[in-house]
Amino acid sequence: MPRADILVINPNSNPAVTAGLDAALGTLRMADGPSIRCVTLSDGPFGIECQKDVEQVTLPLRRLVEQDNAADAFVIACFSDPGLHVCREATRRPVFGINECGLLSALARGDRFGIIAIAAKSIARHQRYLRQMGLAERLAGERPLGLTVAETASDERAFARMEAVGRELVEKDGADVIVMGCAGMARHRRRLETTLGVPVIDPTQAAVAMAIGAVQAQML
Repeated sequence: MPRADILVINPNSNPAVTAGLDAALGTLRMADGPSIRCVTLSDGPFGIECQKDVEQVTLPLRRLVEQDNAADAFVIACFSDPGLHVCREATRRPVFGINECGLLSALARGDRFGIIAIAAKSIARHQRYLRQMGLAERLAGERPLGLTVAETASDERAFARMEAVGRELVEKDGADVIVMGCAGMARHRRRLETTLGVPVIDPTQAAVAMAIGAVQAQML
């Protein structure tokens, strides 16, 4: 039986973010499990930081999914879940958005979750999505780092800011689980969880774990 394949798509064109995703998914790669490939959407913006950026990548993502004949499942690795529904419309294979999967995983780990956003202007967009999912009442709070996507992926200041914001979410807002609100934060998850003492969800890891379950179940 051929090995299943999961394609993780970074919708921004920053290869450092893709490299961080690839490294963070290393623990989910098993000798007898699905392959996990991480690719960069070359015609996406350098960082997805506003609604315009979200809309810009929607159709390129759909085209990528439509044209792919190898993957058994897709993961859209951006916390805005750009193009999620139009990509699902384009294929019968499962398509996972990391925001949706990250929040669902958080619900299984705690009562009220906090979100670390990259910037203040991201929060309104995330709040709309929470309302659409019917999860607004489970949100303890969302606070911004005040950094760009690129800075969260490669700047050494990022962890210090994430620790400070995470502590505010836990100690001031009452969050008992933290969701990292950007795929570029992936490399900081384990260290942040150790520092804060509460579960920290990397939404890309959560989405890929769900994708693994989906493709493995199809092989039974």
